Amino acid sequence: MITAEGLEKLREEHDHLWKVERPDTTAKVAWAASLGDRSENADYHYNKKRLREIDSRLRYLRKCIDNFKVINYHPNQEGKVNFGAWIEIKNAKKGLQRRLRIVGYEELKSNKDYISMDSPIAKALLGKAVGDVAIVNTKLGDFEWEILNIEYQK
Repeated sequence: MITAEGLEKLREEHDHLWKVERPDTTAKVAWAASLGDRSENADYHYNKKRLREIDSRLRYLRKCIDNFKVINYHPNQEGKVNFGAWIEIKNAKKGLQRRLRIVGYEELKSNKDYISMDSPIAKALLGKAVGDVAIVNTKLGDFEWEILNIEYQK
């Protein structure tokens, strides 16, 4: 599962790799190969390795783009915590307040405000409404989070 915004970011990454990075790296490999002896040619070996990494990521992204199910906003979600929701929560005992978004694992990369739908806190929050308290069981103990606000990108 993925949000529409997450799928768009995967497509942008795919396009950047395919249209910019791969042609640039391919040109570097060709240049390094033209220098002759490849056995001790660091540029050739580094860029061939980078080309394999790019191709591997491109295959992975194509598979994700084709197979992930996009979960779009639906009015039935209003008032309850579901996939894709922005949730503002508060832990009164610890004096903490956070704003988080529940997303799929592929969207977590480089976004500290996103949490996986498989995380203990997301599992505790799913299906709850504003004013409800979610108890999150962790190795460090149980934590109570009150839901202050729920929003969806429409």
